[in-house]
This record gives sequence, C-alpha cells and structure tokens, in this order.
Amino acid sequence: MAAAARARVAHLLRQLQRAACQCPTHSHTYSQAPGLSPSGKTTDYAFEMAVSNIRYGAGVTKEVGMDLQNMGAKNVCLMTDKNLSQLPPVQVAMDSLVKNGIPFTVYDNVRVEPTDASFMEAIEFAQKGAFDAYVAVGGGSTMDTCKAANLYASSPHSDFLDYVSAPIGKGKPVSVPLKPLIAVPTTSGTGSETTGVAIFDYEHLKVKTGIASRAIKPTLGLIDPLHTLHMPARVVANSGFDVLCHALESYTALPYHLRSPCPSNPITRPAYQGSNPISDIWAIHALRIVAKYLKRAVRNPDDLEARSHMHLASAFAGIGFGNAGVHLCHGMSYPISGLVKTYKAKDYNVDHPLVPHGLSVVLTSPAVFTFTAQMFPERHLETAEILGADTRTARIQDAGLVLADTAPQILI
Repeated sequence: MAAAARARVAHLLRQLQRAACQCPTHSHTYSQAPGLSPSGKTTDYAFEMAVSNIRYGAGVTKEVGMDLQNMGAKNVCLMTDKNLSQLPPVQVAMDSLVKNGIPFTVYDNVRVEPTDASFMEAIEFAQKGAFDAYVAVGGGSTMDTCKAANLYASSPHSDFLDYVSAPIGKGKPVSVPLKPLIAVPTTSGTGSETTGVAIFDYEHLKVKTGIASRAIKPTLGLIDPLHTLHMPARVVANSGFDVLCHALESYTALPYHLRSPCPSNPITRPAYQGSNPISDIWAIHALRIVAKYLKRAVRNPDDLEARSHMHLASAFAGIGFGNAGVHLCHGMSYPISGLVKTYKAKDYNVDHPLVPHGLSVVLTSPAVFTFTAQMFPERHLETAEILGADTRTARIQDAGLVLADTAPQILI
C-alpha cells in the first residue's frame, strides 16, 4: 500500500507540473525543450548548483563602493523603494559610493510586490541610463526589479515576454551578457540575493509569474545583519514564514532524477531542478536556524543575534530552493496574493492592497504537507522533529499531519 501511495503522489505531482501551474517558483518544466538527453534518458540524471557570491558581516554594506571601484564601474544605478530610501541601509550604501568616487543615480520607485508595469517602468529607466553596474538595496521586490532591469537593459531589443516563463511568456534562455549587480538584502525571507529568479504580478491575467535564469542572479550579495534591525515584527514574522517554506518545500520537492523531460542541452536544464544532495544540506540548516531564532527575532527588535541568524537563514534557504525549487505552498500562494482586492497588512507601509508573500505561502502549508508526505514521509517527520515535534511515537503514515500541526505553530 505504501508503494502504491507513493507512486500515486509522484504521478499527481507530475500532473501538477504539466497542467496546473508552470510559473518559475515551483515548476520544473518551464524552460524544457523537447527531446531526449545525450544519455537517452527521459528523466534527468544530473543537477547543477549556481549561487551568487555571498559576503556576510555586520557593516559589510560599507564595502559596496570599493567593490564597484574594483569592477571599474563608472555609471551605477542604485535601486530601492520609497520607504527604504529614507532609512539607514540606503544611506550607508550611498555614503560608500560617494566615498569611493562612484557616480550613481537612484531609482526609488520600486513597487512592493512588483507588477509587469512596475518592472517595465524600471526597465525603461535602466535602458535610458545606460548603466554599467547596479546596486539593489531592499527586499525581494527591489532585488527582483533590479534583476529584470539589468536583463532587459542588456537585451534592449527583446520583447518583455521573451524571457518570462511559459506558459505566460516564451521562456527563452538568456544568452546576452549582463552588467554586474550587487544585492543588499534588508529583509530576511526571499533569499533573492542568491537566486536567478525575478517574480512579479502579471496584471492582465491577475497571476504571479516570473523570469528564471541563472544568468540574472546577482554578482554579489552583501548580507549585512544591521539592516534587519529596522524591520517591524510582522515583517520579520512573514519573512520568516517564507524562509520556513523555502526550506520545507525544497527539501520535500520531487528529486532531480525523477524530473522530466531530461534536457537535450544543458542550457535548457531549469534553475529549479528538484531536491538534490547539496540543496538538502542548505535547507536543513536553514530549518534549524528558523526553529531556534525566528521567535526571538519577532519578539525582540534589538536581538541582533537572532535577527543576524535569520538573515543568514534566508540566504541558506535561498541557496537550497534556488537550485531545488519549491512546490505547492508557493504555487497556491499566487491566487491568494494575486487576487487581493482590499486587504492591507499591518506594518507594511504601501499604497495598495497587499497580502505579504510569506503569509500567503504559509497559509496553505498544513494542507500541502499532509498531501506531499505520502511521497516522502521520512523527510516530513525529520523536518517536523527539527521544528520541535516529538516524533518518537509518530506513525509513518501520520508524517504529513505531524508536520502540518508543527510548522504553522513555529511562533507560538
């Protein structure tokens, strides 16, 4: 019976990949070209790890000007949003650019939870500016917007949908060289400083989709825990939920060697390939940090130790899911956030309705893990134990229920 159940779940997961949602956040097929691989296999036989260079340390943002000087940058675009433009993280970055004689222009019109329209506005700005390097100071919205601006400014004759993932866009491989991009994350959730993905709302269809390519990942991520001290409690909590689900989903994703079709050329192997031995290490380590520090980080804004560890956990989970992918929690979060009409979350200073991404993701996690545990019950019990569940007497068939009960209570 157990083998039959696992086979059925694997079959359903493949059906979901083909028929449900092919966005880059949880699809493993969005960039696949038809045909057999050189090995003749129909499922993949290899995985590839790609990650930005990462530098961590309190106050490390002060080095960004020297980094750009070392790159020979002469005309830099610094991207952020209007709230952050008035806060210390952006000021520290600008001071470093000025100190090191780096000419720069600020673009502060990034939209929290970006849309295709806000992406295109930033792209137009980047194309007109002819910049030779970029700095993104902010959360995932800022880093993703900057990735898109860099891509389309480097490929000015491309249509916007050329690089957007199928089925909404054409999902073309990125073959043009991009300019250096330094990402300075100010939240502890998206891990976007490590990944080659840029997510946005496609307003015409009221869905989220994105661009996914190793080519757009930042050149360098400067992880400065001092920037996390400005975050309100709800922002810390929702960002932490995103880290939690990144780690859980990448660890319980369909393994890379079960993903199909097998690419006929390495360039069509997706960034999100399925769980693999290297991503597993980062996902598990991120979970251990979340279990130990998230509650402290939410409850005490001055707890630098807890907030520093959560900042690292975001990057660790980003390295994991940035190569393994995520699945149903993220896929089903899109209609939750994409169809919002009036809801405005506390502690988010925005001028439009907004369901925070981490909240929209964690809402479905109990139902998701109850379902997916049929495929990998041992992994679900393992992660539940890391998050604090007593699994000594748990039955293997109850693995999903155990994790479903444990994960949403991480802050209780």
